[in-house]
Amino acid sequence: MRRFRTALSTALGLGMAAAALAATPASVTAAPAPEAPKAPKGAVTAAYTGGSATERADSKAFFDMLMKKAEKKQAAKPGIQAVTVTYNDSGAPSFQSEIAQSTQIWNSSVDNVTLAETSGSADFDYYEGNDSRGSYAYTDGHGHGYIFLDYAQNQQYYSLRVVAHETGHVLGLPDHYSGPCSELMSGGGPGTSCTNAYPNWEESARVDQLWANGLSSALKPEFRVVR
Repeated sequence: MRRFRTALSTALGLGMAAAALAATPASVTAAPAPEAPKAPKGAVTAAYTGGSATERADSKAFFDMLMKKAEKKQAAKPGIQAVTVTYNDSGAPSFQSEIAQSTQIWNSSVDNVTLAETSGSADFDYYEGNDSRGSYAYTDGHGHGYIFLDYAQNQQYYSLRVVAHETGHVLGLPDHYSGPCSELMSGGGPGTSCTNAYPNWEESARVDQLWANGLSSALKPEFRVVR
């Protein structure tokens, strides 16, 4: 039975969270400004706010491929295999509050995969710094890689939504820029006023479908940069 988000909404105090997170923490502007890790040559990119038609098409094809492979594996070996995916946020100290809340949001929204923090080696990592292209996830779409959080973009857009959106890519979700604010994976499409940081029921169901048969070990890693 799907877990409802009502308890989490109460615990987080969304009204207070929106006010507290409307601006990037002061420590962000004062922190050193490391450069973004260099994406591998030939990696697919898609900006949080859109990107070129070719980039959007490549990104869509990548996530469609993930879904087809997951469906094929599920048909061959049906049955739920809950998976825990670990992350390390030591590389993004200015965003640890948003990362923790994003983790709570995702863990309350899906059943077949759980995010868990670790201080050691992890399935994926968070980093922060400056990148003129904005925040992005470098991921295989099934729990591995890293998320880079750009300072300027997290000042312009609602930071918790940016973090949750990029985490959605690591869990296997594609962008849908034309969607409304109620869709987490519409990213920056609805504009800077959008503060929804929750996946809708369709996005949650897609993640559960992807992870219904243990996606973490289901597919050969194939990494992409998605924004």
